[in-house]
Amino acid sequence: MNPIIKTENIVKKYIMGDEELYALKDISITINRNEYVAIMGPSGSGKSTLMNILGCLDSPTSGRYELAGTNVSELDDAELAAIRNKEIGFVFQTFNLLPRSNALHNVELPLVYAGKPRSERIELAVEALKKVGLEDRMKHKPNELSGGQRQRVAIARALVNNPSILLADEPTGNLDSKTGDEIMELFDKLHESGNTIIVVTHEDFIAEHSHRIVKLRDGLIESDNPTSKGLRGNKNFVTES
Repeated sequence: MNPIIKTENIVKKYIMGDEELYALKDISITINRNEYVAIMGPSGSGKSTLMNILGCLDSPTSGRYELAGTNVSELDDAELAAIRNKEIGFVFQTFNLLPRSNALHNVELPLVYAGKPRSERIELAVEALKKVGLEDRMKHKPNELSGGQRQRVAIARALVNNPSILLADEPTGNLDSKTGDEIMELFDKLHESGNTIIVVTHEDFIAEHSHRIVKLRDGLIESDNPTSKGLRGNKNFVTES
């Protein structure tokens, strides 16, 4: 067992006038390094809130969250930003690429924020683009790329800092089914090469690429089970509720 993520009794509530609304009620979950986990649930289940907390985009109201051995539950915004940039690579449904910058510059952006020198940034960005099969599209801008190629650029950008976790939010939502299958095959390869992957999705066929599915309902974990791939891979699963 080698946990990269461990949450204990995570609660997230919002105050709306005189009313308290609970997005997450009691979430305890452990994810080990090199696991491939899908988080699912209907609208309002809390999966987006959980993603934001796991991604250090938000903090829980109460409970404990350890990321790579660090208790991040009580970090301030600057500290959260620092650990987020170091430990987590994000892949979004809408790509979030700079339209006037080419693929290489889009991929090197996290390294700019990390203060890396230009020569190192270029070397690492080129390497990341090679990992996703886009070494021949480095000078192309987003409008010169297909949807699948743009998502590959976004994945390369997520990988360029060598993060502990690749966190993907509906990564095929804006793609046709064939291109979506190609992106999920890329995630399979990244997982095989050692990456820890967490995918937030409402699509069963996307979740089935993972080795474990965590289903949320009404701010609670409804189920946490290995997929057929996970069982075949003889992975270690840790379920806490």
